[in-house]
Amino acid sequence: MAKAKPVIKAAALHKTLDTHSETLNKASSHASTAVTKKIAEAKKLLTEVKRQTKKKATLSKRIKTASTRLKKDANAANKKAAAAVTKEYNAIKSALDKSRAHKALVAMELSALKAATKRLDAYTKAVAAADKKLNKPVKKKKRRTTAK
Repeated sequence: MAKAKPVIKAAALHKTLDTHSETLNKASSHASTAVTKKIAEAKKLLTEVKRQTKKKATLSKRIKTASTRLKKDANAANKKAAAAVTKEYNAIKSALDKSRAHKALVAMELSALKAATKRLDAYTKAVAAADKKLNKPVKKKKRRTTAK
C-alpha cells in the first residue's frame, strides 16, 4: 500500500504564505534598486560615449591637417606629429568601441530588469489587493423586522 501524503496544517500554510509574500516584497525592492543603479550606469556611459565621439571627431580633423603638413614638408617634426595624432586617434577609437559595446550590454540588462520589475510590481499589487479584500471585517447583517 502506498503511503498517503500528510495534509498541511493551517499554521504551516499561513507561515508559507507570509514567507512568500515577504520574499516577493524583498525581490521588488531589490529590483527597483538594481534598475536605479543601471540607469545611473547607462547615463554615465552615455556621457562617456559622447565625450569620446567628440574627441574622435577632433582628432580626425587634426589627422587631416597633420597629413597635409606632412605632404607639404616631410621633415621629422611633421612625421612625429602625424604619428602621435594617429596613435591617439586609434586609442580613442578602440576605447569608443569598448564603451559602445558596454553601453549596449547595459541597455540590454536594463530593459530586462525593467520588464522583471514590472512583473514584480504587478504581482505585488495583486497580492496587496487580494489581502485587502480578504482582510476586510465581516459586516453584521441587520435583522429585518416585519411590520404588523
